Amino acid sequence: MAGKRVSLTLESTLDSVNSAEASATRFAAGAGFDEDEIARISMAVREATINAVLHGNAYDPAKKVGFVLERTRDAMVITITDQGQGLDPNKIPDPLAPENLLKQSGRGIFLIRAFMDEVQIRMLHPGTEIKLIKHVPGVAGDNKEASQ
Repeated sequence: MAGKRVSLTLESTLDSVNSAEASATRFAAGAGFDEDEIARISMAVREATINAVLHGNAYDPAKKVGFVLERTRDAMVITITDQGQGLDPNKIPDPLAPENLLKQSGRGIFLIRAFMDEVQIRMLHPGTEIKLIKHVPGVAGDNKEASQ
């Protein structure tokens, strides 16, 4: 499955969140991830897409969400972009800080980082791009334990 790429332009709706999650689930299964990893990848994609639709594009029908699934030789790479104000990754509050524990939101990026092997966030002008990377099981040199 190396070299496969799917690129979509999504509306700023919750239906798009469901569509992105379903696409990521199918893609991860095709890449050989087990059931637990597929669930983690799907949840990370759901959180990132919700952030793009809700926080980035603020449900604005004129703004779109870019969604790219890519399978490289050793990883599954998911790139999600919005057309919002932009998110400075250095200003993301710590959801585990005492003042944030009872807040209703703010845990999405935390969960995404917990579920994926690498997370890259960069500001666009306009918007934000988040890249979620999960190493493919069984590819030599990409085992987390081997790299420690």
